[in-house]
Amino acid sequence: MARIEDSAVVLLAAGLSRRYGADKLLADFRDKPLGRHAAETISALPFAQRIAVCRTGDDALVAILAGLGFKVVCNPDPARGQASSLAIGVAAAGQPEALVVCLADMPLIDPGHLLTLMARLTPGGMVASVAGPDEPPTPPAAFSRTWLPELLRIDGDKGARGLLRSAERVVAPAGTLMDFDTPEDFAR
Repeated sequence: MARIEDSAVVLLAAGLSRRYGADKLLADFRDKPLGRHAAETISALPFAQRIAVCRTGDDALVAILAGLGFKVVCNPDPARGQASSLAIGVAAAGQPEALVVCLADMPLIDPGHLLTLMARLTPGGMVASVAGPDEPPTPPAAFSRTWLPELLRIDGDKGARGLLRSAERVVAPAGTLMDFDTPEDFAR
């Protein structure tokens, strides 16, 4: 079991919102910007480091996340894919005992689930969330320090999806892994 107090969390918030048509992380969801929801959940937990990766020039989102105690690092070229943001976040974290990766467009993540991921993480292991027993693994995901070099080598827009195929899987509470990509998603 990894100690959350010795671990870092990386919140990926540099997406281009292509399917939404505008910066979805600043769009209103339940009376606040979408990107604020996951950040508030994370900031309530005692991670040693909270790192958010944003697009260069996304000043409004940077202000929100910095105000919640995140160290914000910017991805100057988010069009290179999610893996580029992941590598920037992992590099900013240094060498924590463990690293949790969350997506800012998943506003319903459950703090208890994040704690469960940390509790299930073994030395040398990785743990991913699943919506159900037969569903594919997804963030939030936790990685022991052993996996950090591999996370730095991932390329493209799939993030750590390929790596997560071999992760231990933990079923998340129903409905908490929804990601928001289109205007219709905000009506949930």
